[in-house]
Amino acid sequence: MEKIKVGVLGATGSVGQRFIQLLENHPYFTVTHLAASEKSAGQTYGEVMKSRWKISSDIPAYAKDIIITLPNPEVTKGVQLVFSGLDASIAGEVETAYAEAGVMVLSNSKNHRMDSNVPILSAEVNAHHLDVLQFQKTKGKIITNSNCTIMGVTISLKPLMDAFGLKSVMLFSMQAISGAGYPGVPTMDILGNVVPYIGGEEDKAEIEPQKCLGTVKDGIIQSADFKISAHCNRVPVFDGHTVCVSVSFDKKPKKEEILKVWADFQGEPQKLGLPFAPNPAILYREENDRPQPRLDLETGRGMTTVVGRLREDPILDWKWVVLSHNTIRGAAGAAILNAELLYKKGFFN
Repeated sequence: MEKIKVGVLGATGSVGQRFIQLLENHPYFTVTHLAASEKSAGQTYGEVMKSRWKISSDIPAYAKDIIITLPNPEVTKGVQLVFSGLDASIAGEVETAYAEAGVMVLSNSKNHRMDSNVPILSAEVNAHHLDVLQFQKTKGKIITNSNCTIMGVTISLKPLMDAFGLKSVMLFSMQAISGAGYPGVPTMDILGNVVPYIGGEEDKAEIEPQKCLGTVKDGIIQSADFKISAHCNRVPVFDGHTVCVSVSFDKKPKKEEILKVWADFQGEPQKLGLPFAPNPAILYREENDRPQPRLDLETGRGMTTVVGRLREDPILDWKWVVLSHNTIRGAAGAAILNAELLYKKGFFN
């Protein structure tokens, strides 16, 4: 079957680079369109990225000779889907323009996340939220990722919510510096330090999980009814967001029940055998000192949600630690998995 032509918006940024890396030799998609700012437009991707490529593997050969354009749907040349790593300062308007031109947009930006008929799609968690796309008025559709901090948290909560119900959630995040983009956090601010504030992050962490775990009614996504309190911190780790989670349930489960629910969990991606679907979706580490970014970040090619340290909480019911790869599972990889789900469900026929 002929591959779908796709583009990457914000192709020179940190998330854009991940898209370029992860889409190499993809069985469903082929990258034909790269867009970035005026500084890069008109040059080949290889020329622009000689000194700007920040991923350990080399720039994929397929991307080097692609001429970068400004973000403009009029020059997409048959592209049916774009992955957006654009900065929030321009993403909203640009993504809407692509959708109006009939292009499917999978966005990592915050701009459209809280629109009532735009899914914050996490393929294992809420594939049924795709039902609201028919209520978007544009010819193309917009789908967003969640904030990278809560991606793994929401995956760990989904099967437990279905089995036991949720009352309240406490989050304490330790977020990698790569989450701030390049060049990120100044050295003298982060080395040997913890920064207990990330602008806008706690608001996202307290709102987006409720939408992700919500229901669809009359073409609108209705947020789930549980409370969240979040503390978000930047720590001197390069990649990998670690989140300590405490939860109270409608019906308090036993430890072995929680572990069984996590072990048995399979979302639509696993059932469909999608290329980027991690198997297992959730991996529990029995060791007392796991998960750790240095040891566990690449589990499932960076797509598995790794959890550990499950124990009773003296104030709520249970607490545990979640680790997820912020630029793969929390950004580019999650968007590609979402695109694979769309492909398998016939959105590009």
